[in-house]
Amino acid sequence: MKMKSSLAPGIRLITNFSRDSWYRGFILILTFLFYTAYHLSRKPISIVKSELHRNCSNVIQPKDINITNNVTWCDWPPFDQDNYQTLFGVLDNCFLVAYAIGMFFSGIFGERLPLRYYLSFGMLMSGLFTCLFGLGFYWNIHSLGYYAFVQVMNGLVQTTGWPAVVACVGNWFGKGKRGFIMGVWNSHTSVGNILGSLIAGVFVSTAWGLSFIVPGIIIACTGVLCFFFLVEKPEDVNCSSPQHHSGQERSQEVGETAPLLRDSSIVDPSINGAVSTEPDVIVEEHSEAISFLGALRIPGVVEFSLCLLFAKLVSYTFLYWLPLYISNVAHFEAKEAGDMSTLFDVGGILGGILAGLVSDYTGGRASTCCVMLVVAAPMLFLYNSIGQRSLGTTIGMLLLCGALVNGPYALITTAVSADLGTHESLKGNARALSTVTAIIDGTGSIGAALGPLLAGVISPTGWNNVFYMLISADILACLFLSRLVYKEAQRWCGCGPRARGFNEL
Repeated sequence: MKMKSSLAPGIRLITNFSRDSWYRGFILILTFLFYTAYHLSRKPISIVKSELHRNCSNVIQPKDINITNNVTWCDWPPFDQDNYQTLFGVLDNCFLVAYAIGMFFSGIFGERLPLRYYLSFGMLMSGLFTCLFGLGFYWNIHSLGYYAFVQVMNGLVQTTGWPAVVACVGNWFGKGKRGFIMGVWNSHTSVGNILGSLIAGVFVSTAWGLSFIVPGIIIACTGVLCFFFLVEKPEDVNCSSPQHHSGQERSQEVGETAPLLRDSSIVDPSINGAVSTEPDVIVEEHSEAISFLGALRIPGVVEFSLCLLFAKLVSYTFLYWLPLYISNVAHFEAKEAGDMSTLFDVGGILGGILAGLVSDYTGGRASTCCVMLVVAAPMLFLYNSIGQRSLGTTIGMLLLCGALVNGPYALITTAVSADLGTHESLKGNARALSTVTAIIDGTGSIGAALGPLLAGVISPTGWNNVFYMLISADILACLFLSRLVYKEAQRWCGCGPRARGFNEL
């Protein structure tokens, strides 16, 4: 006791945490850095748009350049034409459509390949294609086809990120405070967007190619870090595995999930091996990966996937078009508009943490998402109406809209995906998490592709119409959760057993 009391305070702090806790903290920080880098490398294009097509009449003309068109002389061809917004929409969708398609296959690969190799390869390739976009500035490339091809390839390799990092975190963390832990952890999305905006903003007005090359180098370096340090599962370093379900939750399997366990036509028998017809038999963890259709039939997967489609439509429209909207409406310069747009992501961090805390306390993931989406709709209308009246109003509305829009998106892609990927109907099959995550995020990525595309088509008719589209998408997202919200309300009113997660959905 005497020796222990003489220990330095820092050493006492270190020894208070178990070996398992240190590894879990290490994995959480490491995966946070990985996906921060993924989003950091996606953000530059939204910052550079306002530099590729500018109001050249306000730009000082160099004396040593022969200018034939005073309106477009400072623009970067082919974005110097009146259809520049459509061309920007094409670039956005080359990335997002490739991302949406690739995501459905990425989860399948992620279940069957070592996550460390898979993530490392994905980040190195993402770095390569991000740099190639920026090199178009130095190589003086003015072909839309070149930039579209780079965007397609980047979209495909970026799909390696999300299913793999969620699967890794899900392997290390149990269900207890998953909403809060993943709400904090999911701030990597917003942190990546903020850092990507700030880094791109440093170079956008002088050499926009560096706005892509620097983030490309950063994500490639994190790929090397992943190869050397990522630990996929606790058992790989002799740590204890987390408990995904409490005893109470396991006893509540009888009901809606029971047919999923007993019916081999719903869950592939190869997933669970020889499944007993007795509902109280708990089958231990299996090595076979789940089938695509088996994952779709997990209760709640379809509803949350469709909800995320519309929630992500709204979020990604802001991700790709908010800087240009601020530049056009508030008449900010490219760097100032990019810096201002980061407030939306700061709000997203707060919203993700709040959504996780509330859903952990109430046990109502669907209800938490629905309430935030319902409140987001009128807030989007107000932001478009009064958001640019003063600097204080702009800051406040961006923070509020960011929290309400990105809160449900963050909750669904993290805690909800992890809950469903470790659902009791899987009878201990731990290899479903990546596939379930890919299905949910892949469906959401269809909305992510549609949002910027629709914004590019609608914005020439007026920004008001873009916001009407976003409000409609929010309402549709709520409607797809109505059945799950009703089930949660029944549970709260005493019509069903109270439990965290989705065992009663």
